[in-house]
Amino acid sequence: MFQEEYDVIVVGAGHAGSEAAAAAANLGSKTLLVTMSLQNIAQMSCNPAMGGIAKGQIVREIDALGGYSGIVSDRTAIQFKMLNKSKGPAMWSPRVQSDRMRFAEEWRMMLEGTPNLDFYQEMVKGLIIESGKIKGIRTSLGVEIKAKSVVLTNGTFLNGLIHIGEKQFGGGRAGESAAYGITEDLVNAGFEAGRMKTGTPPRVDGRSLDYSKMNEEKGDAKPDKFSYSDLTKPLIHQRSCHMTYTSLQVHDILREGFDRSPMFNGRIKSLGPRYCPSIEDKINRFADKERHQLFVEPEGWNTCEVYVNGFSTSLPEDIQFKALSSVAGFEKVKFFRPGYAIEYDYFPPTQLKHTLETKLVEGLYFAGQINGTTGYEEAASQGLMAGINAHLKVQEKAPLILKRDEAYIGVLIDDLITKGTEEPYRMFTSRAEYRTLLRQDNADFRLTPLSHEIGLASEKRLRRMEHKLNESEKMVAFFKETSISVAEANPVLESKGTALISQGDKMFKVFSRPQIDLEDIMKFEKVKTYVEENDLDQEILEQAEIQVKYSGYIEKERNNADKLTRLEDVKIPADFDYNKIKSMSIEAKQKLSKIRPVTISQASRISGVSPSDVSVLLIYMGR
Repeated sequence: MFQEEYDVIVVGAGHAGSEAAAAAANLGSKTLLVTMSLQNIAQMSCNPAMGGIAKGQIVREIDALGGYSGIVSDRTAIQFKMLNKSKGPAMWSPRVQSDRMRFAEEWRMMLEGTPNLDFYQEMVKGLIIESGKIKGIRTSLGVEIKAKSVVLTNGTFLNGLIHIGEKQFGGGRAGESAAYGITEDLVNAGFEAGRMKTGTPPRVDGRSLDYSKMNEEKGDAKPDKFSYSDLTKPLIHQRSCHMTYTSLQVHDILREGFDRSPMFNGRIKSLGPRYCPSIEDKINRFADKERHQLFVEPEGWNTCEVYVNGFSTSLPEDIQFKALSSVAGFEKVKFFRPGYAIEYDYFPPTQLKHTLETKLVEGLYFAGQINGTTGYEEAASQGLMAGINAHLKVQEKAPLILKRDEAYIGVLIDDLITKGTEEPYRMFTSRAEYRTLLRQDNADFRLTPLSHEIGLASEKRLRRMEHKLNESEKMVAFFKETSISVAEANPVLESKGTALISQGDKMFKVFSRPQIDLEDIMKFEKVKTYVEENDLDQEILEQAEIQVKYSGYIEKERNNADKLTRLEDVKIPADFDYNKIKSMSIEAKQKLSKIRPVTISQASRISGVSPSDVSVLLIYMGR
């Protein structure tokens, strides 16, 4: 059936698999995407949304690199919000509410329109590994397909076990079977495996809800979008979400089911995401809280199905229904399906290189929940990087590795392979030490040139990015060179409650004040004329504003990053024997020997390796 050898085979067609397949194929590799169900490509298994705190930055980075997530999210959005707008731009995070069915459909259409990409529907049962190298895959029907590289993106399907109360059954997600065989092959090849847990809330019939008892949550008045390309446009019409709360009565009902909860009776032994706990976990851990927020999110433009964000649970169905019926607005609720928890296999990511290639098997890459992460965005970014690097390896080209000061994706991958994770890893802005540099507005500046260099980001994307960069820099220069009179400036300054000027000053200095925003500066005739004459769009104007207001912070952080780059340049030999360094701590020797850091900088980030251990290592290496 399959006579040819593929350059890249991607196993699994979730967010990670879809991005991996698209990247490898777009770069020119003959690629095969294998999935158990072609009807569920890029399925939104949990909440119908993309982006959010730090996650929105990741989607922007995926788009800047030439991935599809940003475009698909824009085309299927039903609401857009820029979160944290009251804070500095390093914290701004775009998020869309998505049409779940259209999202999966759009992804499939984009993949089907991608050259070099074939599809095959069947379960992958095993891997063909010879002499430490991947040679292909084996399906449940015994079909062997050869490949030069394989990317595993199995999500929650590896030996997946679903829990609802005292009931448990095998499954990768509701209505779909689990995948068996791959874990066993990997363990036999020497990999360490573990178990993790995640969960999902009930889906309910929106027609049975009373929205008058909830708070309406609208999208932004002037919605933006994810993609830097001209392939998408901001929303004109949006659908509202709603918010309601649990109560002490709801909590008491939920506690009635604790004795039948797999979380509390020992059936679930693995760890779930700490920052997205189940409702029973919330009321158990935060017993003093009288209520918890619930976000009522529509699943699309036309469907009446609703996602109850904040009510993730694996309690028995009767308890779920009784408790949710006691929430304001849910008194007459009808269930589409109950919430559940799912346990699945993962492989500690310290077994990977920065390229996401495994250390044990050459040509084999892991991306997504198999690495212990949670979230569509985290998975998609890993899939993109694994697909890129699988292609580059097959072509015998240098890999693409993003540094911590270049991208949130760089932080994510470095955290995983350097520190590992024992609970589902989720990205936060606080994880990035250079978050002022890694803003959502400049992902194209940071990443599009790198992607264009390897052949993924198009020439058109590069030119669009260069235009935005050049025009924003020119506008900053305009502010520095242009003076403003007392008569022009003071009425605006007075209206914003900031000190007046006694003599003319440069516009840059006036604009730098925290009280003055873009809307204020556009009131000045000179600025209005400049913008009109140069036909500048909102994206360029906002970029110029950020460069004016935060240039000092940005420069300071860039200097700090440059200083630490020195340690990134100090390479450690792959076969370095840490045990011969007598003055290094035993814990440091053990951790360094296990993780095998590539640079001194990576070594310094390993838990258990102290600054004194790093100093000893530097001295030993003659630095």
